[in-house]
Formats: sequence, structure tokens, C-alpha cells
Amino acid sequence: MLPQEIIRKKRDGGGLSTAELQFIVKGIADNTLSEGQVAAFAMAVFFRGLNGDERVALTLAMRDSGTVLRWHDIGIDGPVLDKHSTGGVGDKVSIMLAPMVAACGGFVPMISGRGLGHTGGTLDKMGVIPAYRVDPDIATFRKVVKEEGCAIIGQTADLAPADRRLYAVRDVTATVESIPLISASILSKKLAAGLEGLAMDVKTGSGAFMDDPANARILAKTLVGIGHGAGLPITALLTDMDEVLGTTVGHALEMDEAVAYLTGGGPRDPRLHEVTIALAAEMLCLGKLATSVEEGRAKAQGVLDNGRAAEYFSRMVTALGGPSDYLAAYYDKYRLPAQVVKPFAAPRGGFIAGMDCRDVGVAAIGLGGGRRKASDTIDLTVGFSQFRPVGAQLQEGDLICLVHASDDAKADAAIAALTEAVRIGDEAPAPSRPVSARITDHL
Repeated sequence: MLPQEIIRKKRDGGGLSTAELQFIVKGIADNTLSEGQVAAFAMAVFFRGLNGDERVALTLAMRDSGTVLRWHDIGIDGPVLDKHSTGGVGDKVSIMLAPMVAACGGFVPMISGRGLGHTGGTLDKMGVIPAYRVDPDIATFRKVVKEEGCAIIGQTADLAPADRRLYAVRDVTATVESIPLISASILSKKLAAGLEGLAMDVKTGSGAFMDDPANARILAKTLVGIGHGAGLPITALLTDMDEVLGTTVGHALEMDEAVAYLTGGGPRDPRLHEVTIALAAEMLCLGKLATSVEEGRAKAQGVLDNGRAAEYFSRMVTALGGPSDYLAAYYDKYRLPAQVVKPFAAPRGGFIAGMDCRDVGVAAIGLGGGRRKASDTIDLTVGFSQFRPVGAQLQEGDLICLVHASDDAKADAAIAALTEAVRIGDEAPAPSRPVSARITDHL
């Protein structure tokens, strides 16, 4: 086969066979396709799309470009489950969700990413924990999942290597937004992890990469369709990202909220709780650990209330090199305070009518809480806490959030950015639903 002929065929709107897509993916992985050819293939798919069979074939070829994990050969006696989020501001759900599902009998090999654009990454949040290993070898990863029920780590070089190169090319050729390529990228890695059930959290709103609800629904249905075609039980939830999820933004601050959530150290933010419980219930249903969403919600709530979710989190942290007393001594030993904390106060009375959540995420990056380029070092201590929700009624001077910064100038710049991002109105806005749809069918 000639790569240029396959590219020409897709460029002109033709359908590609499984063999042709396998050939392209092999060439991406082993570098026999040039950068120009990879870019041309991505652009052809961007404009011409892929049909259902092509999407499945591309995803499976990318899965098979590296190691595919098998779990039951090491004696795991329960379902292997995971969740994936398309990214948001203040999204610390994975930190609580993995141990909750493990405490209910699932096994959760959660391979997470670092921050991307205006969003924070789960892997960066786990970097708050002293000595925690986000990059164990495969043998250690498998051992921890088997013995402790869950492990939150970063992608290894062995899993779906074709995706790594294709994504890098997409990133510099304006083809990131292609729904077939987004879907293949996500699911090739999840399939390589050997999952038996996947709950997708597809976010929509100003803080999401897929800000348009119609496109988010198309992405959700595309993901479900590929999952079904690849033999992976999958459900997608559409969740709201028109405001911060929870009350914190920033790595150490989000760990504060996650620790309090797991240990009952304060009231749980209702929107964050709803998204977390809803995803947990879907995972338990997919793994046949619950017979209905209602039963799944009750089981997930139960392991929060009886402390087993916190216990599984602690066991995971210790098994991956972190301190054995991380939760027990969190506030005395492990919390990471910022150098400067300043209030962002309401400039007038009224209601929080809305916010540009992307701009909130960008303001956190301006504090040093994200990367402008891959080599940047993140300040784990900065961000926002006690963020009031959309709909909150305020008097002039009331706290909207606290800004955590490394110096006064950065704090003041963040307050100026938040003043533009958060809208104050005279009337309360209509309430939004944290979870707006459950997608089980496909295009």
C-alpha cells in the first residue's frame, strides 16, 4: 500500500478499509509515515470525517499499536472499570471516584493526564502528594490495582503509542477538534488499559473544550458507538461546565476539597457530589456491581458514609509511594498553603448571573497554576477557593472567592481577571443541571 493513495482516497471522500487504517496507524507508530503524511491524513479526516466502521477500525488499530493490558490473568476477581472526562475547570472527580468504585468491588486502573489548555489535569493534582509515583512500571501498576483496587497514574509509553504521535501532529495542525480523532484518541488508550466498562464525562459549556451542547452530544454518541463496536460497555453523561465544578480551582486546593469530600470534613458541594455519584453509579452498573443506577448511587454513597472510600484512597497512596498517614495527618503535615491569600469581593450587590469558566481557568494559569509550554513548572499552591456558585445572592463586598497566589501582584492580576469573568446581575438565573443527559445510544 502507498500512504499517499490512502490519504488521497480519504481526501476525496472515500471510505477506508480496516487494512488501510491499520497500515496508516502502523506507519504513524513506527515512523515510516512522514510528519507531512501524518498531518495530511489528520486534515483529510478533519474535513471528510470517518463513518462508524472506520472509527472503530482506527481506534482498534491505535489500541493495538502498543501493549494491551490483560487483568484476569493476574487473578483479579472483579470488573475492570474506569471513567474519562473531556476536561473542565475545578474537575477533581477522579480523585474521589476511583477509590469509591474500588470500595464497591471494582478495579480501577485510571490512566490520567496533565493539564491541557485552561483545564487542570488529574496527574498534576496527584503530584501534590509527597513521593507519590505517577509513573510506575506496568508490573507495579498491575500489582497496585490488584491489591488495592485502584491506581491513578500517567500514560505509559507502552500504551497506544500511535496516539501520542498523532496527537502531537494534530496539536500543531489545527485538527484537534475533529470528533472522530478525539474519540479514537480517548478510546484507544482506554481499550489498551483492558477495561470492561467505561463511564464518559463529556463536558459542555464555557469551561469545556466542547462548549457547544450539540457538538458535545455528537461526541458522546460517537464515543458510545465506538465503544459498542469495539466490545466495550460504555455510557456517556453530559455534564455542565458553565461554572467551576466544586468550590476550588488549583492543584493543592482541589486536593483540599477532595480530602474533605472523602473524609466528611465539611459539606460536599452539591454539583460536584452529583457528578461524582452519577459517574460512580454508571461504573457500578457497567461492571454489574449494581442492577440499577439508583442502586449504584446508594452503594457509592454508602462507601463514602462508612469511610471505606477514604480507606481505599489511603491504601492506593501508600502503595504508590506516598505517606501512610496522608489523610489522617493531612491538615497538620501535608496541606500546601500559598504565600498570599486575597479576597475577590463582589463589586456590587445582586446575584452571580454566570461566569466565563474558561477565563477562570486562564486566570489560574496566570497565577502559575498551569503550563504555557510543556517545560513550565507548575505552582501547586495557587488558585481559587470558596468559589460561590452561579445563582448565589451577594451584597456589595461579599466574598466570591479567595485568591491564592505567590505574590500580591499576581493576586491582583487574578482578581482583575475574575472581575471580568464573573457576571453580577439583578435577578437570579435559572438553575442548571450538573448532569443534563445520559447517552447510551450512538449515531
